[in-house]
Order: sequence, then structure tokens, then C-alpha cells
Amino acid sequence: MSQLRVQSFTLSLDGFGAGPDQGLQNPLGVGGREMMDWMLHTREWRKMHGQDGGETGADNRMAEQGFHNIGAWILGRNMFGPVRGPWPDDSWKGWWGEEPPYHVPVFVLTHHARAPIEMKGGTVFHFVTDGIQAALQRARAAAGGRDVRLGGGAATVRQYLQAGLIDQLHLAVRPVLLGSGEAPFQGLDLRSLGYHCTESTMGERAMHVVLRRTP
Repeated sequence: MSQLRVQSFTLSLDGFGAGPDQGLQNPLGVGGREMMDWMLHTREWRKMHGQDGGETGADNRMAEQGFHNIGAWILGRNMFGPVRGPWPDDSWKGWWGEEPPYHVPVFVLTHHARAPIEMKGGTVFHFVTDGIQAALQRARAAAGGRDVRLGGGAATVRQYLQAGLIDQLHLAVRPVLLGSGEAPFQGLDLRSLGYHCTESTMGERAMHVVLRRTP
């Protein structure tokens, strides 16, 4: 059965999934690039961006797992772009250029309707205005039996956790302190929601923790 998975979600030691002051210059907030340093050195990341080389250790293995058997994605609007409120025009098509790294349908949560956007490489952005359950239902239908990957951001992950809809959560815990930012677990009791740790692996630049939910 198709599962909803969060993969390669980076978390600071003080519990933040993104730094403060997110915007066009700092998509992941201040300190966000330092948070993602574990991923930037991997062969998987370089392959996604048309580059050769990269490290092939534990960090790379966990990054590779994040793309295995994925048939669709769900993104919060902040993950799609820095535009707020009604869409001013159709010029913003995401952070990734003409060929995003998804290559499958992507469902973007938003309060403002917008026509789908077809991109090179098979990525199609669909904009969902009727909530997280509707986005998941559409993503599962599009995935055709494969898993759905929830890309974030932190607030979106928290909503799906609160609803008990995430089957697996892979956290890449980085040894950095942000001090403030987006805290995905704020106000949540993951144990009571049925989540438990099933795997922990020390990578080259992050500790990888996998949580699964028992129905």
C-alpha cells in the first residue's frame, strides 16, 4: 500500500527545520545552507544537478532512499516559493529552473487557486486549495501504488503529523544550533501519536533517525 513518507528532513540540534527570515535570498532561512551541508556533498545531490562525483557514504545512502519508489510529492507553499497571498502572475515556477528534480506530479498546498504547471522532465505542479487530506488523496491517485513523499516545510510536516497521516519520517539531525526558526514538533507528542524510532545511523555530517507510525 502507498505510504506517505518524509525523507531527508533536516533538523538542527535545537529542533528547528528551517532558520529565521526565510525569503528569496535565504530559502531555508538564516543558517539554512549550513543545515543542508550534509546533503550538498553527496553523489545523489550532485547527480540531481547534473554533476559528477560526490561522496558515497551513509549520508548519500539515506539521500538515495528518499527517491526510491516515489510516485508523487506534496509540498507546502513555502517550499514552492517565497510568494505570499494571491498569485500576482504566472512567472514564479519554483526554485529549480526549467527542470525540477521531482519528475513526477507535485501537489502544492495553497489558499489561492492556480492552473497546473508542466515542467521539463515530467514534473507537473498542481495547486491544491482544499486542504491536506485532499492533497494526499490526489497524490496517492497520481502515484499509482508507489509512495508519496512529503517535502515540507516544517509547518506542513507538523499538520500531517497532527493528523497521523505520515507513515515514515526520516530526520537528518545536524550538529548546528539555529536559535530560532520553524519547529516542526512544537506542541506535538509524537509518542502519543504512535511514532517510534526504528533506525538510527551516523552519517558523515548528520545523524539519521527514522520514525515510523504504528496504526
